[in-house]
Formats: sequence, structure tokens, C-alpha cells
Amino acid sequence: MSPKSAGYGDTVTPEHALKYALRHAHGGRAQLIEGVIEPLSLSWAHETIADRLRHQLGPRAADIHCIIGSGDLDLPGSPNWYVPDLAVVPAAVAKNAGALRPGQTLLIVEVTSEADAHTKRVVKRRRYAEYGAPLYLLVDRQQRALTLFAEPDRLGYTRITGPLPYGTPLHIPAPFGTDLDMSDL
Repeated sequence: MSPKSAGYGDTVTPEHALKYALRHAHGGRAQLIEGVIEPLSLSWAHETIADRLRHQLGPRAADIHCIIGSGDLDLPGSPNWYVPDLAVVPAAVAKNAGALRPGQTLLIVEVTSEADAHTKRVVKRRRYAEYGAPLYLLVDRQQRALTLFAEPDRLGYTRITGPLPYGTPLHIPAPFGTDLDMSDL
């Protein structure tokens, strides 16, 4: 399959070719961050936090007809292709989708590791806001804190809650309307 047959149309740009190649490299488990390919390799400590969040958000996600996953997010017109740690997406939008755009999500969660903390604190936060992700939750393992970013615009998020130390309840606003309890981390 070529980029053209993968749905990129008759005019295959360098951006399309790069993103197509990325999807077929590293077993599909890689990201493109500002034009640099980064293979994904997650620790069990990282996965423990993602699992805890999935369990807390799951019931409310089901109530609002959403799924929680870590599927591909394309940022068209940029050298970026992200795989978030978690994203909450309307089930109808995800049903037959390949990659989604950040603005099609309801919530994106990133959990830092030592290797990618700066990327998730700065680069992804800026890009998620630019591409309209309504809520971005940063779980900073190194600082042991949660920060929720809301109300995106092209210059960044205009409403920030945190950083709150682990153990401090964090309210996730509508459509979730729930509090996260990360006290056992």
C-alpha cells in the first residue's frame, strides 16, 4: 500500500509521505514530534497510572457514549503524529476512524517519563491547544502532580488547574463532571 492508496489522494505531499512511513515503522508504535520519529516504549509504572485513569474515567465515558483509547492523532499541516497515553473520544467518531485530530477528542491524557517530560509539558500542550483539544490532562510523574488545561486557542490554553500534588482531587469539567482521585500513586 502506498500513501496514495492509503487515502492521501492524488497529491502526496512530503507531510503525507512521512506520516504514512511512520504508521508503518516500529510496528505502528511511534510518534512524530516536530518532525522527529520517537518510538514508544512505556514502563509498567507509566502504564499503572494510565490504567488507574482509565478505570476512573471509564464509567463516565460510557455514560456519555465515549471510548477511552490511545489511538493515533494527526495534526494536519504540521510534522506531528501523536499517540497519547489516553484519549476520550465519542464512540461514533472513533467507530470507523483511522487517525483523529485533537479537536475530535473530549480529553487527552499524557503521562510523563524522564525521557519525554519536556515534550509533554511544553510541545504537546501547545500543539493540543493549537489543534483544539478541549481538555488536556498532564500527569507529571517527576513532579508527582496533575495539571488540567482547558479552553484552548491558537496561543495555548487559557484556563489551567494545577499543578496539584498527587492526592489532591482534580475536578474534570463537563461533559465529565467527575473528580479524579490519584492519592494511591
